[in-house]
Amino acid sequence: MHVTDSLTCMSVFVDEAQLNAKGGDGGAGCVSFRREGPEAFGGPNGGDGGKGGDVWLVADRNAASLLAFRDHPHRSGADGVHGKGKDLHGKRGADLLIAVPEGTIARDLYTGEILADLVNHGDKWLAASGGRGGRGNARFMTNRRRAPSFAEQGEHGAERWMRLELKLMADVALVGFPNAGKSTFISVVSAAKPKIANYPFTTLEPHLGVVRVDSATEFVMADIPGLIEGASEGRGLGHQFLRHVERARVLCYLIDLDSMEAISPEEQLETLRREIGQYRPELLDRPSLVVGTKDDSVSADAIAEWPHDHMSAITRANVQGIVGKLATLVQEARGQEPVFEATVIMRPEPDGSWVERIGEAEFRVFGRTALRAVALNDVSSPESLNYIDDRLSKLGVPKLLARAGAKAGDVVWIAEFSFEYIPDM
Repeated sequence: MHVTDSLTCMSVFVDEAQLNAKGGDGGAGCVSFRREGPEAFGGPNGGDGGKGGDVWLVADRNAASLLAFRDHPHRSGADGVHGKGKDLHGKRGADLLIAVPEGTIARDLYTGEILADLVNHGDKWLAASGGRGGRGNARFMTNRRRAPSFAEQGEHGAERWMRLELKLMADVALVGFPNAGKSTFISVVSAAKPKIANYPFTTLEPHLGVVRVDSATEFVMADIPGLIEGASEGRGLGHQFLRHVERARVLCYLIDLDSMEAISPEEQLETLRREIGQYRPELLDRPSLVVGTKDDSVSADAIAEWPHDHMSAITRANVQGIVGKLATLVQEARGQEPVFEATVIMRPEPDGSWVERIGEAEFRVFGRTALRAVALNDVSSPESLNYIDDRLSKLGVPKLLARAGAKAGDVVWIAEFSFEYIPDM
């Protein structure tokens, strides 16, 4: 057995962060008419604006933590380019691909709902879509409207606040009470350099290390911060620590044979298994190895009574044998485990429009198409207002308002735009 470089030798490991993702704004459509040679009063030729760039989260095995988001949480796609005359359409804004570590979960910041679970390298999720580009005036020419003098504005890109959480992807997770010798063990068998001291909770953040048994056998080991009784209920930051155990192929229970708190080895093992079982019952079925630590600090009789493996990371006694057993369990688990599938929550926009009463004489119109009809057009232009009126009529908004009980003079809101309702609108 010999040591390879640590998988993560960073001084700061960040496993939670906030992210504000905003799609790029769409470019505005252009109002333009042909003015070339014999076509002094030609038809409209304003081009469309380009779509705004999307923002994607992409799982990348080369990303080790969420540190990049700690001080820079805002990420945006590029804006689309405005349309031009001569039927020149604006360029689409470039998409933004944000690399996150494998095992990253994206949650809605306000509801806590899981939006995406990116497990494998290359898994992608659309975090914020770019706004649609506005249509140029050439798009609005009809037999009745031969010279439209209006165009659409670009749509604003979607914006979302998320909380990113990282679940470590490790072959072996070291599980034990604080000060059980986890950090010492991983520092001996890999190049990881966690903080080691003779008091509890020296490890407050996970550490990863690569353990190489021979030229063909190696595995990733995770030093999980110490668990205490009540961890499954959140005590001692239990939930933050326990989630890193979820995706480990093998669990290694490190039991302190010379506990500072005088907790017996049997009680330690029982507590650890109980807390893990209460957090995720299926974790108790994972391949596991129970190892007593600090066997150089207890009597030979105590070791003889201990029914499991034991070692001393300080003297290196039995360390190589423990690593060999862990390597065997990892190889067996790798051959049996299914491939994790990425989880992405899809929420299609509801079709159609609907109306809700929001006050004594106030109503609000909902629906993506109705909102777009108002948001993308210039409400200060009479010609554009006529187009909005026609569009809302085709969507059946006047009938919806009548059914909702709207009366003449009531205020109707569509996005930030309001008007007085007239029954024969």
